[in-house]
Amino acid sequence: MTAGDFVHLHLHSQFSLLDGANRLKDLIKHVKNHGMSAVAVTDHGNMFGAYDLQTQALEAGIKPILGVEAYVAPGSRHDRETVKTVDGEGSNYHLTLLVETPDGYRNLSRLVSMAFLEGFYYKPRMDWELLEKYHEGIIALSGCLKSEVSQRLLTGDYAGAKATAEKYRDLFGPDRYFIELMDHGIPEQRKILPDLLRLAKETGIPTVATNDAHYLVREDSVAQEVLLCIGTGRRLDDPKRMKFYNDEFYVKSPDEMRESFREISLEAVKNSAVIASRVAPKVIVDTGLQLPSFPFPEGFETPDTYLESLATEGLAARLGPLADLIEKGSIRHTREEYDVRLRWELGVIQDMGLSSYFLIVWDFIRYARSKGIPVGPGRGSAAGSLVAWTLEITDVDPLRYDLLFERFLNPDRVSMPDIDVDLCERRRGEVIEYVRQKYGTENVGQIITFNSMKARAVIRDVGRVLGVDLGEVNRLCAMIPANPGKPTTLAEARRDIERYRKGVIVYSLGNFVFDEPAHKGTSGVIFTCRLNRKGVAGYQTRNVDIVAYRPHIATK
Repeated sequence: MTAGDFVHLHLHSQFSLLDGANRLKDLIKHVKNHGMSAVAVTDHGNMFGAYDLQTQALEAGIKPILGVEAYVAPGSRHDRETVKTVDGEGSNYHLTLLVETPDGYRNLSRLVSMAFLEGFYYKPRMDWELLEKYHEGIIALSGCLKSEVSQRLLTGDYAGAKATAEKYRDLFGPDRYFIELMDHGIPEQRKILPDLLRLAKETGIPTVATNDAHYLVREDSVAQEVLLCIGTGRRLDDPKRMKFYNDEFYVKSPDEMRESFREISLEAVKNSAVIASRVAPKVIVDTGLQLPSFPFPEGFETPDTYLESLATEGLAARLGPLADLIEKGSIRHTREEYDVRLRWELGVIQDMGLSSYFLIVWDFIRYARSKGIPVGPGRGSAAGSLVAWTLEITDVDPLRYDLLFERFLNPDRVSMPDIDVDLCERRRGEVIEYVRQKYGTENVGQIITFNSMKARAVIRDVGRVLGVDLGEVNRLCAMIPANPGKPTTLAEARRDIERYRKGVIVYSLGNFVFDEPAHKGTSGVIFTCRLNRKGVAGYQTRNVDIVAYRPHIATK
């Protein structure tokens, strides 16, 4: 066997918030150094890192395998307390799902989205009904100790575990469902390993070896414990805190995996590479811009003609009060210059197929104003658009201030426009709901953002977890310069922090945690749901098309 005979298929990145600690850049470098040709990321219930993984892995010559460690409801995803797992304690089972094809990516995206929107109960849960509908193009592994197969084996229900495995095999297909084997030295794992192997033999379901990697190297295990304590609000010396069984949950080398499974099943190790070889190298594919069409009124043939009519009327309304000044030459631009600029901008917008985009933005801003919801005057590159000014999307005359339309839309560089719209913080939701009602919930989604942990916050959190005296923590924090425009990293502050012995410990663990996503929120709206905000401009697929509009917050 060679290094290429094993690929990690069950692995958590930093997007398993305050649990997984594998940064994608370091992860890809690590697997490449160990001769592995591919790597999967299966974060808890989400695919927040999918776009970044595909982009960074392909750049490094590594095949990305997008996936998720899914939460599956024991019954319906709509059930809450009425349905429990077989041990009577949980509300979900775990299931490892991997994307095989572009269609599989779209299906898994739908599964994860529906789990959040319809099945959320402590965790985002999908169910059998959804899996039956959206399983094509997806490879499934039976899962960890929290899977239904494993839970039934742990309770002595071998027949039930076998029936469950056969049910999943029949759904996904005999070549797209695998019995997942793990061995971290946990007694429960070793208790059911013989049963899993027996089950695989009796059903003909192939096995695959995984390692449920939460951090990069063995030495990161203590720092991982600190990260868990931050996430759960516990201290490291709390005997009741959540903890890993040992330090085996790291990204092991192929040699280490072969050694771990030598007495169990080397075929299971090889099957990880077999699965990886079947996965398409690029499953998030660019299908071009597919924008919503604005429902224009009767009397107009296309969105282009309707936009032209509105812009022409809007320009007349804007310049009407200034007619005398223009005629006297008190304003340095003539009416003809405004007309020429308007025709040119409309031509560019129409050639780029963006008339509906402008009409959609115009429509919800008009709605906001009609309801007395404060709207900002406009900012950013959109202020360079005369069309936006005529539609009252912005209140800045671009000719008066010599603003360039090309900064907003450039016919020589096709890219999505970006209109920043400031809406009242208190009533912003009304506008979003109006858009949802008009264009359909399926076509409107909010962009996700992540608040990462910065230097001072990390020092305070790590100090609390380690039980370091608050005064000393404050002294360490005081050494880190406050620079909101360019926050100081721990690496930059290390020299001063190392003057304290405990500071070295806090720094070392803090550097592990630094810039980890701490929690997620929403910032802005896009028409049709996408990836995390960094990936918004990158791809548009048939089911996840982009119209880049970001409402920001303004107080009344």
